[in-house]
Amino acid sequence: MTHAEPVPPDDSYLRSLVEATADAVAAAEPLSSPHTGADEATRAEVTAAVERSSPDLVALSQDLHAHPEEGFAEHRSVGALAELLHRHGHEATIGVGGLDTALRVSTPPRDGPHIAVLAEYDALPGLGHACGHNVICTTAAGGFLGAATVAERLGGRVSLIGTPAEEGGGGKEILARAGVFDDVDAVIMLHPFSHDIALHPFLGRRQLEMVFHGVGAHASAQPFMGRNALDAAVAAYQGVSALRQQLPQSDRVHGVFTDGGARPNVIPARAALLFYLRSQSPETLRDLAARMTSIAEGAAAMTGCGVELIWDAQAAYLPIRFNTALAGRWSANQVITGRKPLPPGIVPESLTGSTDLGNLSYRVPALHPMLAISRPTVALHTKEFAAAASSETGDAGVRDGALGLALTAADYLGDAELRQAVHDEFEAAGGALDVPTFFA
Repeated sequence: MTHAEPVPPDDSYLRSLVEATADAVAAAEPLSSPHTGADEATRAEVTAAVERSSPDLVALSQDLHAHPEEGFAEHRSVGALAELLHRHGHEATIGVGGLDTALRVSTPPRDGPHIAVLAEYDALPGLGHACGHNVICTTAAGGFLGAATVAERLGGRVSLIGTPAEEGGGGKEILARAGVFDDVDAVIMLHPFSHDIALHPFLGRRQLEMVFHGVGAHASAQPFMGRNALDAAVAAYQGVSALRQQLPQSDRVHGVFTDGGARPNVIPARAALLFYLRSQSPETLRDLAARMTSIAEGAAAMTGCGVELIWDAQAAYLPIRFNTALAGRWSANQVITGRKPLPPGIVPESLTGSTDLGNLSYRVPALHPMLAISRPTVALHTKEFAAAASSETGDAGVRDGALGLALTAADYLGDAELRQAVHDEFEAAGGALDVPTFFA
């Protein structure tokens, strides 16, 4: 008897998790800040500037959502962003750092502190803006426009940097290696989500392709003359499945077969797997990579095959390093909109992924809060989240998020004690990491 339909997963665990999270969220207090940020006159001026730009920001968000473009091909999207900036008196440069769809615009150079607001605008194949990058882009634009009105008076500088291809392309790492962030002291952005969270972990991620090389032979007439590359790949896959028992709860390994031979009567001379490895710190990600290497080499040895390991065809993503000083000011600047940005540990930290913002967070202090635009049960990278990104709650997120980023940038430029706390925390966490060589 053939069963064409899969057995549906039991959702009891998910339902209990949602219920427990709702209770914890209701009881939690928003993250607080001991710092006052910029003075009230400055904050009022920033708020007014964001309010003036809000209709254009919402319109751009809707426009980007209606015309999704994949990473490194966001030509229309970056052009629309540059046009919005032009209408508000800022001329952006498109094509910086060697990437055709990267963008940068800055207030006039000064010797004081320099903070950058980061925009993403790439979409997912087949799903459009199911990660809400239309919201990320437009909140960043609004954050820049608001902070730009006061940057010179505060003795600092603010930039908007458009970073292509976050969805697997590592645009931020490419721009960093090209020197685009060399004169930047701190970076801020946000990510739409199902909850308002001031600090939420994102895992580091590496990509590993295992290519096994065997010896082809006729599977019936002379199987003894072959070395089965598919057997090696299956052994490696099973080895990874066994490894999962011993992994920390925060680690993830998932993979697919990309090549397993062409015909059953020919012993495959080539087979391949592609894995994503995720972990909560650079050090544990490096250890996980070493264990995956051992599995691949063992599978090759036991089958008499060779193996080629291809690491990070696109740049590895590091986990996000928190900066609670910046996050505290973000939280204070969202409370005034009626939101309650949560501290870490309230929403399950397993509900996460990876982002190339992590790479920057080990170079300079970084802010990457989560902004609620959907129901708590809606996951990123789904059709439901794509719909939320163009809904009324998505538009409200554009307005609230733009104000939060603009005020946080002004706070950083205008509050020397806050700025010192931001950088002291960064240094206490280990300071700048040599990202390009870390996994070498």
